[in-house]
Formats: sequence, structure tokens, C-alpha cells
Amino acid sequence: MKKSIFTSPKGKSYLLPFMLITSLFMMWGLANGMLDVLNKHFQLAFQMSKAQSGLVQFSTYIAYGIMSVPAGLFMKKFGYKRGILSGLTLYAIGAFGFIPAAFLHSPQPFLLALFILACGLCMLETAANPYSTVLGPQEFAAQRINLSQSFNGLGLILGPLIGGKLILGADPGDSMALSKPYIILGIIVLIIAVLFFLTKLPDIKEKNEVPDQPDSTDAAVKDSMWKHRHFVLAVIAQFLYVAAQTGVFSLFINYVTEYDTSISPEKASFYLAIGGMTLFMIGRLSGSYIMGKMAANKVLATYAIASALMMLLVIFPFGIVSLVALCATFFFMSIMFPTIFALGLTKMGVHTKRAASFIVMGVMGGAFSPILMGLLGEKNMAIGFIIPLVCFAYIAYFGLKGYKVEAAE
Repeated sequence: MKKSIFTSPKGKSYLLPFMLITSLFMMWGLANGMLDVLNKHFQLAFQMSKAQSGLVQFSTYIAYGIMSVPAGLFMKKFGYKRGILSGLTLYAIGAFGFIPAAFLHSPQPFLLALFILACGLCMLETAANPYSTVLGPQEFAAQRINLSQSFNGLGLILGPLIGGKLILGADPGDSMALSKPYIILGIIVLIIAVLFFLTKLPDIKEKNEVPDQPDSTDAAVKDSMWKHRHFVLAVIAQFLYVAAQTGVFSLFINYVTEYDTSISPEKASFYLAIGGMTLFMIGRLSGSYIMGKMAANKVLATYAIASALMMLLVIFPFGIVSLVALCATFFFMSIMFPTIFALGLTKMGVHTKRAASFIVMGVMGGAFSPILMGLLGEKNMAIGFIIPLVCFAYIAYFGLKGYKVEAAE
């Protein structure tokens, strides 16, 4: 009988828990998708430069650097379910924080609300990513997480569409325009939190996981985690991947409106959703299938090399070819985050939850790239895409060599 990717070693189906966890991926896709609209909106509404508007991404992704380790420790002590409920609560608080921010007519309150919301996203990602990898046989871990992340792609499509319509397309006199989509998100998140609270989820134990040890022993265990070379390289790869993804996503609208000045920011956000994010989702869906036929590291390396080539076409002036290459990059980026995550956690055993929190911390890379790309591309946005080019080159190395598991010394 063919082994199911959702079946436990004892034959129990994890399909329902997997579906619930997968819903979380769409919710943080929605939140992240709207960030790219906010970046352009802040330039227009608060007269910010490209580099200054990068504070939108900075306030979001820096939360991962601050919250990732506490989130991992929380998950280790209290389990995945409580971690998810805590993450959803912070998500809702941040989303509803846009209501008072709307009356203060300043970017800072919105940035604070985004930071709180992102702390919730960090909790959710720290729980949901590793949880999806262990809901079935280990050999299908990369396939499962890519399937879950495909719904993150759906959220990334809907985010720019909703944000473009309700924020960039709003009446200039509508003081609540920036808050409306986040109020909707807050309500949906509360409903999901209730469903999780009422649903019994299996308390998955990773292979070789042991109960908490006394402090001295625990310290030794924590130190030994860093002797796994593939894990350390995965943390770096994740940092650079999110830097590349965030830069490409957040400055897409700027690139398109500079390419053709007749294209409005609202229309460019539509292109972001339908052109870029749709390809991103297609890449996630097809990536799950491709990894059933081809080793995950080989897919990662191939897609990273393709992304680097796309960046060269974006940087140099090739007209419509450069615009098509920028959209194509979304397809090739699609599988990178979940694949790096799965490869980095391979054979981490007792360290899995803590290691997951450090890989999630790599998301902090997105805090810096929009600012750097904005500085480089203030006069010519194309120059800023040198940053993602360098990032993709390293990811190609990780997929070719760095992923290999070596025994801890």
C-alpha cells in the first residue's frame, strides 16, 4: 500500500490537523502581501523616500529577530497549540491597532501596529512550519511544507489585490482607508483562533526529542545545535532568501511605475498580484509535485540559479524582457523558504523546535533589504536589485553543497 504523506508511523491520519495548520499560511500571506502596497502608500501619503518607506518592512521583519528565540522557547515549554493561539492573539491585536493609528495622522503608530502583528506572525511561523514537517513521514517533509506554503501564495495574491483596492484606490479623504483591510484581517484571525481553541490537535514529538533537562545539560544541548553545519548554513540562507524576497516584493511597484510612468501605483499592485504573486503560488503548487520526483536540494539550487539570471535581466535595461524576468523571479523564489526550512531541520532531533526558531529568525533579513535597495535605487530602481542577485547566488551554493548533513562534533 502506498504511504500517505499525512500518515503517522502508527497509521493515524494527520490530514485534518494539516488542513488547520495550512490555513495559517494563508493568513500570514495576506498580511505580508499587503506590506508591498503599504510601502508605496507610505511614499505617497507621508512623502517618504524609497529608503524611508523601507521602514514598513523593517518594523515587520525586525520582529522576527526579536521574537524568534522566545517563540521557540515558548513552543518547547507549552507546545504548538498554545504557540499558535498566542500568535493569533498578537496578530489580532496588531491588526486592530490600525484603528487608533488612523486618527494620529503619522506613520509611527502604524509601524508599531505592524510590529505587534509581526510578533504574532513570528509565533505562527515558528509553530506552523515545523509542525507541517512532522505531520507524516519524514521523507515527505519538504513536500508537505511546500503544499502548505502554496496557500501562503494564495494569501500573497489576495493581499496586493485587497490592499491595492482599499488603500491605493481609496478616496484621498478617507482617513480609515489604511485601517479597513486590517480590521477585516483581525476579525478573520479571531474566528480562526476560536476554531483552534475548540479543536484537539495531536502533540507531535519530533524523533529523538527528550524531556527538558536540568539547566546545565540544556545549555550543553543548546551549544551542540550549532555544531550541525547544514543548520548554520540554512540560517544564513534563510536570512538572505527573505532579504531577496522582501526586496523584490516591496519594490516591485516602484520598478513597474518607473518602467512605464503611465502605470498608476494601484494598477501596478494589480500586476503584482496577478503577475508576480500568481506565479509565486503556481511555483509553490508545482514545487510540491516536482519534489516528489526530484531531490529538494536540487530543485532549490536550480531555482536559485534561475533567479540570479532573472536579476541580471532586471538590472540591465532590456525593456519588456526585464519586466517579464522580474515576474518570473516570483515563480523561482516560491519554493525557497520552505525548502531551506526543511533542509535545515533535517536530522536535528531534540534540537528541532529550537532550531526552527533560529531559522525563522532568518526572516529578519527582510528588515534591511528594502532600505538598502531603496538607497541604491533612489534614482534608478533597477540598480537596487543587485542585492537579491547576491542573495540568490548564496542560496544556489546552499542547494548544491551547504545542505549536506554532517555529524555534530
